[in-house]
Amino acid sequence: MSTPGLNPASPLKLQFPQSLAVYDDYAQAQKSVDFLADAEFPVEQLMIVGTDLKRIERVTGRLTWSKIAVGGILSGLWLGIFIGLVFALFTEENLWQVLLGTAFIGATFGLVWALIGYAFTRGQRDFSSITQVVATKYEVLVEHKEAARARELLAGLPGALPDPFA
Repeated sequence: MSTPGLNPASPLKLQFPQSLAVYDDYAQAQKSVDFLADAEFPVEQLMIVGTDLKRIERVTGRLTWSKIAVGGILSGLWLGIFIGLVFALFTEENLWQVLLGTAFIGATFGLVWALIGYAFTRGQRDFSSITQVVATKYEVLVEHKEAARARELLAGLPGALPDPFA
């Protein structure tokens, strides 16, 4: 099995990997590697690879002009305060005047920028969401020269499935 994009000297690559086991969740794969580590197997010869990737998008809410405006003001506000603190280090002006001035400018800029950006979407995406890429299977790979020993040891794992390679 070759992993595209990884250079041959990469620590994330085995020379001649063979499949040792496939699990439905990462905890099971981790448990098998931990079991092998406890049996003093050279675990640097193992790899856990998430396969069958899928992208999950969780819709968190509807976007409205008011939500966009509040978000823009808040993001501009924190940026303005940060810039104000930096300016305050290099100026003799009153700290509060600098902070209030930069906070106001930042909030105004954030508001305008957010509303313009939202207007350009023309309603094509009127919702907010978070996304994540997850694996649906986890395969434990082992260097070919240690595969037989790893399978033999893993057969002793409580609740282990019969070895499909035997």
